[in-house]
Amino acid sequence: MNTTTHHPVLIIGAGLGGLTLARVLHVHGIDTLILDLDASAQARTQGGMLDIHQDTGQIALRAAGLYEAFRAKVHPGGEDLRVLDRDGRVLLEEFDDGGGSRPEIDRGELRELLLEALPDSTVRWNSKLISARPLDAGRHEVTLADGTVLTTDLLIGADGAWSRIRPLLSSAQPAYSGISFVELDLAEADSRHSEAAQLIGGGMCFAIDAAEGFLAHRESDGSLHIYLARRAPEGWLATLDFSDTAAAKAALLQYFTGWAPALRNLIAEADGPLVPRLIHALPVDHRWSRIPGVTLLGDAAHVMSPFAGEGANLAMIDGADLALAIAANPGDIEAALGAYEQTLFPRAEAAARDSAESLASIFSDRAPRSLVEMFAAVETAGA
Repeated sequence: MNTTTHHPVLIIGAGLGGLTLARVLHVHGIDTLILDLDASAQARTQGGMLDIHQDTGQIALRAAGLYEAFRAKVHPGGEDLRVLDRDGRVLLEEFDDGGGSRPEIDRGELRELLLEALPDSTVRWNSKLISARPLDAGRHEVTLADGTVLTTDLLIGADGAWSRIRPLLSSAQPAYSGISFVELDLAEADSRHSEAAQLIGGGMCFAIDAAEGFLAHRESDGSLHIYLARRAPEGWLATLDFSDTAAAKAALLQYFTGWAPALRNLIAEADGPLVPRLIHALPVDHRWSRIPGVTLLGDAAHVMSPFAGEGANLAMIDGADLALAIAANPGDIEAALGAYEQTLFPRAEAAARDSAESLASIFSDRAPRSLVEMFAAVETAGA
């Protein structure tokens, strides 16, 4: 049965950005409804570790009143860093002394922290968006797969790279970046995969050359999460049969002939299924003209490759900034959106440019030395 319900603020997507937006609005006494297509908060795993940056994610958590609760969940040693070459030789090693500016937290724990800080009625799960269309006076109407029709004064697309809200504002679509990932996991690393555990260390580890490599990190549960990366045509992953894990491993190992046995074993010893992922990005300078009653945040606004480490942090600061703009302009949605987008666009463009440049630098003819130099430049800039 079709029903129509009006909500002053409607958020599409219960990722970190949408939840941060709802939480900061809640702090300021403004109620929201979030629609998410997942059946529940536990319907799928939430990915690996995140480093939360001082100038973005941490500011958002302070605005949400959750900074101290976040610090209590930080993964000790998570800021350890290693850079290896294809022979497994250590070119750079840094240790987490607890004083770093980018503490690590499990993405799932961070999402749970935000969810628990919201009223239970904030997120409506199992709500698949079918369509969204403008009405009059800046209002919008959305239709869900179950036939529900909702209207809102302010529609916010926090629904990721393939946003269903973005077409209301922009015709841009993410393009393949040239990099393909395959995600691997090694469970109970210290006891079951001791060589891999020693190789990766306590935090993040990179082993790369010009065309391929491994990006790995230790999770808070003691497992290792590995991103196998390759410069490859967009159709490369489709040539591998990921329904047959043994066959997929054998095929991937062919591409890493000549790499150190300990690095090849990250593939051979992986537990569970392998997960293929194409890395996409919107144009670096993506922006839109102001259209009444609708805006975007996070990957919906500026999906980029992960090589600047900014995706989750930008989504959270987007959410916090939008919430603060709404709270500062009661009754004037357009003033709030104008102020928010004036901050959003240049910040997103700078991060997207850094991400694109980092991708080009990391997978260059000078790799992995180019990565060592990039980390040294970051260290110098932060000194």
